[in-house]
Amino acid sequence: MIQGIIPPVATPMKDNEDLDLPRLRWFLDRLIAGGVHGIFVLGTNSEFYALDEREKQEVVATTVAHVNKRVPVYAGTGAETTREVVRLTQMAEREGVDGVSIITPYFISPTQQEIYDHYRRIAEHTRLPVILYNNPSTCGGVKIEVDTTARLAEIANILAIKDSSGDLQNTNELIRVVPPRFSVLMGRDTLIFPALMFGARGAVPATGNIAPSLLVEIYNAFQRGDLEASKAAQLRLNPLRMALSLCTPPGAVKAALQVMGLSIGPCRSPVAGLSPDKLPKMRAALATAGLLPGATA
Repeated sequence: MIQGIIPPVATPMKDNEDLDLPRLRWFLDRLIAGGVHGIFVLGTNSEFYALDEREKQEVVATTVAHVNKRVPVYAGTGAETTREVVRLTQMAEREGVDGVSIITPYFISPTQQEIYDHYRRIAEHTRLPVILYNNPSTCGGVKIEVDTTARLAEIANILAIKDSSGDLQNTNELIRVVPPRFSVLMGRDTLIFPALMFGARGAVPATGNIAPSLLVEIYNAFQRGDLEASKAAQLRLNPLRMALSLCTPPGAVKAALQVMGLSIGPCRSPVAGLSPDKLPKMRAALATAGLLPGATA
């Protein structure tokens, strides 16, 4: 079962925008110490689109070796063509990941049948669990429709979907139509608590890079039946998630970590950091979440 808080790990980089693998190892330890239930590298928040295949393999190999089975490791292997996704998925499988997450093609506008065939063919070329990734805002409006998800959920090794539509009705419909073995994961950080209420199995939250313990509290409090604590943690988190729109994603994630004194370097150009005039809003959001010295969680 794929479940819990699984942050899409921001990729540490040096000042010259080269990969910073030692910092990645440090960052993975920080996330695991925060209680996360899995690690997800090479997602949209990880700047997968900015990395070449050699770099992707380096990130996956480093992560699998360093995590060393402390939690499951998932890798994003999405790309524009089925052939490339199959190649990246087989690389991730050779490196020892526990599953792959695959975003819909984000430049073309495939039909639902093309989307179905894309994921079916990928699943046929791997033994790994496959997580569908529905993110219409990033993919030119293309979404994996509920009916298409239901069809894909019949394939044995397609085991989950991350729904970043931000549409709770869509998430609830996904939960309604999929079989019990299939996990629906929330991809919009502000909606984790309500999604859990309706049967989501966890979340893949960008803010998990910044506030892993707070994200874990939303999930763990819910699992132990303390709905008020889960809701309270969600409400502390929400201003931080909304602050991620202060600059081009995933720039605000790295900017927040820098404000906290936990820098993992810049994004790859042209994505820039946070402009000075927006820094007070970011600091206020971090304070609300209890992440700055003197702030209360």
